[in-house]
Amino acid sequence: MLDLTSDIADDRPSSRTAELARDNDRVLLDAYSNAVIDVTERVGPAVVRVETGPKVRNARERGGMGSGIVISPDGLVLTNSHVVGSSKEIRLRDTEGFDTDAHVLGVDPDTDLALLRADGARDLPYASLGNSKTLRRGQLVVAIGNPLGFESTVTAGVVSALGRSIRSVSGRTIEDVIQTDAALNPGNSGGALVSSNAEVIGINTAIISGAQGICFAVASNTAQFVLSEIIRHGYVRRAYIGVAGQTAPIPRRHAVLAGVENRMGALLAQIEPDSPAAKASLLPGDVVIRLDGVEVNGVDDLIRALDRDRIDRTLSMDVLRLGRLRAIEIHPIERKPAKQ
Repeated sequence: MLDLTSDIADDRPSSRTAELARDNDRVLLDAYSNAVIDVTERVGPAVVRVETGPKVRNARERGGMGSGIVISPDGLVLTNSHVVGSSKEIRLRDTEGFDTDAHVLGVDPDTDLALLRADGARDLPYASLGNSKTLRRGQLVVAIGNPLGFESTVTAGVVSALGRSIRSVSGRTIEDVIQTDAALNPGNSGGALVSSNAEVIGINTAIISGAQGICFAVASNTAQFVLSEIIRHGYVRRAYIGVAGQTAPIPRRHAVLAGVENRMGALLAQIEPDSPAAKASLLPGDVVIRLDGVEVNGVDDLIRALDRDRIDRTLSMDVLRLGRLRAIEIHPIERKPAKQ
């Protein structure tokens, strides 16, 4: 009788191998924890609580609450436009409990961003804006804010997706939005989304109600553009032609007759009197398919094309009118800033 017990290899890992695996897991978890701790210690003091409304609340005058991120030692603070709203009374509180009043330097509802200045505060802890173009899906990010009024709350996750588009409170599309699964709640709005290098790569802005782990942040590169425009002009400069419209399909026979490839276009529903559109003889029912050489496949494309670089320039516009292609020249002007 053959004894095969000594020839059978033990498929289970040895105790030494199991111990090494546990040590490796511990090292990885420690590295992850240390990264989050480092980011929190470096950026956390720069995240402030933003309160709006009167200091003494009553039934008629109710304030709001959100977060903000200090981006310069002299008290420049980025937050969300919807956090500030039209409030004239704004207060900031840092992680040490220091309170200071603040005033609005400018708001941009189209990107849901606002820039504040802390009154009488100097040498504040601040964070640096990073380059959001270097982000990759799966990259570790940390969200710091004041969800539900709980100050200095930290959550961690990853970049779930890049280049998303969401609708702002003004109805305009915010482009190049970061999607993350770092947990956010009401009160996180205006807080910082931070990379493992302790750079602010996003301003937390939106939560999808009822969804699990889907949150959004305005990219830091967008915030940097808005910041520079507000500092220079007090608002973000954009072109204006004076139309209201909607995205609409282009009948195939019209596209073939006009020799265009567009399946969708921007259908003009209303033309404001004495506007650039009225002066260019645009009519309700016209469908814009191209502006300044840029293909327009909907109202969002048209809005996106009307940026600051096209202010006070005569542009070529291709429209379909009753199925026929027409070339029109239009001269956009600068859009009036939103009233604060």
